[in-house]
Amino acid sequence: MTKVWAFILLICVTGVAAAGTFDAQGWELVEPGLQIQFPRDNGPHFNFRTEWWYFTGNLRNTDGREFGYQLTFFRHGYRPPATRTPVSSSFVMNDLIFGHFTVTDVGAHQFHFAGKASRGAFGEAGFTKGSKLVWLDDWELDQNGGGGFHLRAAESDYAIELDLEPAKPPLLQGDSGFSRKAAGEGHASEYYSITRLTTHGTLRLGTANFSVSGNSWFDREWATNQLAADQAGWDWFAIQFSDGSDLMLYQMRLKSGGVDRFSSGKLIRPDNSVVDLGVNDFELLPQEFWVSPKSRARYPEGWRLRIPKLNLEAEIRTPVENQELNLEVRYWEGCIRIEGIKNSKPIDGVGYMELTGYEGSVPAIQ
Repeated sequence: MTKVWAFILLICVTGVAAAGTFDAQGWELVEPGLQIQFPRDNGPHFNFRTEWWYFTGNLRNTDGREFGYQLTFFRHGYRPPATRTPVSSSFVMNDLIFGHFTVTDVGAHQFHFAGKASRGAFGEAGFTKGSKLVWLDDWELDQNGGGGFHLRAAESDYAIELDLEPAKPPLLQGDSGFSRKAAGEGHASEYYSITRLTTHGTLRLGTANFSVSGNSWFDREWATNQLAADQAGWDWFAIQFSDGSDLMLYQMRLKSGGVDRFSSGKLIRPDNSVVDLGVNDFELLPQEFWVSPKSRARYPEGWRLRIPKLNLEAEIRTPVENQELNLEVRYWEGCIRIEGIKNSKPIDGVGYMELTGYEGSVPAIQ
């Protein structure tokens, strides 16, 4: 689910009907019935408080060396739509733009991460300019006319420059894109994914440059208020199986220790047909844990997954234990490996996992 972070911290029209519902501050609430359109909804949705563009991937160089990466852009609105009258001052803030960038060097068991933020007052960050969807200093997300994307991000000791072409059409998560996360009005997002993008480009570690290829995953969400007060965090999985199918699962954890009934998932088969999964259709049991030496959070990094509806049983593990981001909010986000049995045949895969709320601070979209 991604990329589901709120940090406490016109160019593209939304697809919401004029008679939408707004909160007390003037931000639009996500309701059923919004019609997602492409490529329009790749762009920003200024009526809503928060949104994100989230890319992860598993890559290899020509020698088989493995890498993972994450590049995520977030928009957090400060001035509701009704107050966004033109102003002459560059110091009036409409939105704050955040970014998270990570590279995992699997063989070396090294994890590199960075975060940055800007209000874009002087053009150093912004949305939709030419081919650019989002940029934040020298971190950039571009889209091309064929539906593909170009990613670029650099820090002093690591960098990526990647071209991504969709191998599958966009998948509308939830109910035709309406993804409910909790009971009550507004506790939902608009959410779609491109679950498999063929990826090529370059990756730099220190002074070494690698030609890399593999597959990426793109999650796109926007909302005003998703989480409820009784929710502690979530466990989210994006898995690309070797048989060509892709699986998204998330479970919302309650502070009482249970799993929220609005936890769900979807499988997209190689022929692009879709299987919906409700909270009673899958079981995620933690098997292995890692304790962060910095935050002291205890993360469940190994899982046993059962989905009787798909005749699937699998083990989920990570090749690198420490993939914790110590930024505004600490959380674990990293590459994973999957092995199991599906329809009585061996199956494996790769993916990404996000674990939140294990340090005690709960990310929330407010």
